[in-house]
Amino acid sequence: MEEKYIICEDSLEGIFTAVYDAYALREGHEHLHVQVGEDDNYRLFAEYLYSQPDLDKTDKVVRTLKRRVGDEVYGTICRAAASYDKAKGDAVYHTIVDGITGRNGSGGNGRRTMENLRNPYVLKTFELARRTANEVHHEVEFIRFKELQQDILYAKIGPENNVVPFLMPHFADRLSVESFMIHDEKRDLFGVHPAKKEWYLVSGVEGFEEESLVWSDNELKVQELFTLFHKTIAIAERKNSRLQQQMLPLRFQEYMVEFGQK
Repeated sequence: MEEKYIICEDSLEGIFTAVYDAYALREGHEHLHVQVGEDDNYRLFAEYLYSQPDLDKTDKVVRTLKRRVGDEVYGTICRAAASYDKAKGDAVYHTIVDGITGRNGSGGNGRRTMENLRNPYVLKTFELARRTANEVHHEVEFIRFKELQQDILYAKIGPENNVVPFLMPHFADRLSVESFMIHDEKRDLFGVHPAKKEWYLVSGVEGFEEESLVWSDNELKVQELFTLFHKTIAIAERKNSRLQQQMLPLRFQEYMVEFGQK
């Protein structure tokens, strides 16, 4: 049977909508694929379909997943969908199929879907989710907030994966009385938390320039003191750049004030 590729937007809503559309075709799953974004070269003897993000379809997929495979597997799938890897669409789609159809060798128990690592799609989803989770863990440790004159905390990051949706609950819980925002400059995505209110995501902000932000007087003093402290406690004879980069990769250092944050 002719292979079919459903092309979708690079977002959780885009992928879940494509999964819904794939099921709606009722053609079986072996020859169907979910592809994030366009290919440079189209495959011969393949049909390409296009899927537009739809919140109703996304909500139906989310409710089905939570009911059939449980919150833990659902969370793993969401983390995989947040990966920068373009192969994530097909991996997530066929992992969902594996969990819902009960072909995972667990007697139809969808909550054990991620145990079926013999399935290459499940294995791929597991690996992508783990990478995203690792980066979230690193960002929680390495993120640096700066204070604006309006008493708003601002942090800029440039993660490989789309980690802002996973960072916001962590900081919203710990900084519940603070107004803050986390800016993913690679995706032009902002996580915004008004003090004592629910957080939300904003994307596609036009005309935003970090240079227009005005830091508070205390922030400038703290930056100067923290940079001085970092240099003062360093022991030149024990400097080990290779070990430091293993523990704190360069892609995180460039966003940290003690290393000359952008």
